[in-house]
Amino acid sequence: MKTMSIQNRRIMSWVGATCMALAYTGCNVPMQVHKTENRTVPMGYNAASTADSTNIGKLSWKEYFTDRYLAALIDTALKNNQELNITLQEIEIAKQEIRTRKGEYLPFVGLGGGAGVDKVGRYTNIGASEATTEIKPGKETPEFVPDFQVRAYARWEVDIWHKLRNAKKAGVSRYLGTVEGKDFMLTNLISEIANSYYELLALDNQLAIIQQNVDIQNNALKIVRMEKEATRVTELAVRRFEAQVLHTQNLQYDIKQRIAVTENRINFLLGRFPQHVERDEEHFADLMPRAIQSGLPTQLLQNRPDVKQAENNLAAAKLDIEVARANFYPSLGLSASIGLRSFDPAYIAKLPESLIASLAGDLVGPLINKNAIKAAYATANAKQIQAVYDYERTVLKAYIEVANELSNISNLANSYDTKSREVQALTQSIAISNGLFRSARADYMEVLLTQRDALESKFDLVETKMKQMNATVNIYRALGGGWN
Repeated sequence: MKTMSIQNRRIMSWVGATCMALAYTGCNVPMQVHKTENRTVPMGYNAASTADSTNIGKLSWKEYFTDRYLAALIDTALKNNQELNITLQEIEIAKQEIRTRKGEYLPFVGLGGGAGVDKVGRYTNIGASEATTEIKPGKETPEFVPDFQVRAYARWEVDIWHKLRNAKKAGVSRYLGTVEGKDFMLTNLISEIANSYYELLALDNQLAIIQQNVDIQNNALKIVRMEKEATRVTELAVRRFEAQVLHTQNLQYDIKQRIAVTENRINFLLGRFPQHVERDEEHFADLMPRAIQSGLPTQLLQNRPDVKQAENNLAAAKLDIEVARANFYPSLGLSASIGLRSFDPAYIAKLPESLIASLAGDLVGPLINKNAIKAAYATANAKQIQAVYDYERTVLKAYIEVANELSNISNLANSYDTKSREVQALTQSIAISNGLFRSARADYMEVLLTQRDALESKFDLVETKMKQMNATVNIYRALGGGWN
């Protein structure tokens, strides 16, 4: 009894010393350099902003883009775009990472079996004892001892400090971040298709303007030739008018090339080989930019997928710090096994003689040379601060994009109104200059300059209309529209 008591005291002393040493390992945790993100945004986008929560960014793209040809293009792209499909697989990869993290804090259970043969030297301590051991009366242990076993085993790391659970939560946050990244890609994909579509309509209209101007200039050339026959102008005037016609005709080839490139850009986004893009080019001039309701700046935090992605990445970075901190503390592991083992398969089912079982626990913690753990912890801290700056930068970028597009829409509306009056004046000037030229009251150079200026102003008007439509697309994207 006395010997047993001494042994128990030794065991308790050893356990106590071990616990004190392991407790010490968790006391020397470096201080965390924590930074809190700034989530405040201004009340409005400019001084004239009103506190109205109506926001076009909450509309679905089918409600916002009513052109049936454009809607068909977007719908095709959402099914076939290769980059989008690649992103969907990245989401699946992130989803499987969650399953991996979840499995790490659950017990690992396995089933195994084996067979072998073992021989020990007769003059070893084990061999000497086995030489005199009789398995059956009159038989000693054979020289070659077979070994057959089948057993179930389990291993479990007790998640005392929530290291594994936090790692799983960080995986969930990153998974949600990839989902938001996919939504942000949807927003950009839809806006890119819409912008390219309106550019295509603008190019079609510019090509039509060129063809109209070629007809006008050919009529002017006929007049000049008649004037030359009447000796009212020289051959120089005829050649200048011919050159102007050729110059205008040459413009159409550049426009046609740009049309081909724009069509193929759309086809690429739709995941298909080059083909004609169906569109309604006849009513481009009648398109009117829709009224814009930008809502409140605080809505960007919920509407913009890139802001929500940065927020999820920040949440994951904060959890990574907790995971890295837990590495300073001791970890508790439990292992157990139960099975059957025998030197002869005939005896493996005999109980309890063939029954084997084990149960063990281990408490392990870092004591000396913790540089790798400290480095991982410092890295997690730095990445958390980096994620804070990335979040704040994303919010600032989103706000500035909306403010810029609102200003752009206002200025383009004024520009289009002014440019329309300019086109109207120059179009009237063509008829006036032709009449003056026929009555010898204007030089042929005035006619040529008037035609050139009218053509350029019409081109500019189409460009301005395209910029207006692009601005309505860009403000929709900036407000976070398109993914829902």
